[in-house]
Amino acid sequence: MNAHKHQAKGNRVDWSDPRLEALLRKTEAWKLDNRGTYAPKDVQIHMGWGATTARPAILVWERDQVMMIETRFPIELGEHVRVDEAQGVSIRSVWGIVAEGREGFRAEDRANGVHLHWLHLR
Repeated sequence: MNAHKHQAKGNRVDWSDPRLEALLRKTEAWKLDNRGTYAPKDVQIHMGWGATTARPAILVWERDQVMMIETRFPIELGEHVRVDEAQGVSIRSVWGIVAEGREGFRAEDRANGVHLHWLHLR
């Protein structure tokens, strides 16, 4: 027999628990951006549904239905973006919506005006 009582109800989080608050405070300064775990790829992006002019970007991370791109310019939250990636003689095109964006934290990001954008793919 297990000495601990098993709760049939789902786990509930007590957000006011001082231990949890202390743990969350420790993580506030973390600046994770997933770069370095994915081979960067040059891509072209088109902003807006009817955009015809492409702008250069770098695909720095992708998983499931999320993509992270690096640009030298900001993109507004909620913007529809088409990402074109050359794959040999063909082009892979995906659509996404900018869910989050910010200036890069790294020294080389700041020196080069890098902006990072997380896209939710459609």
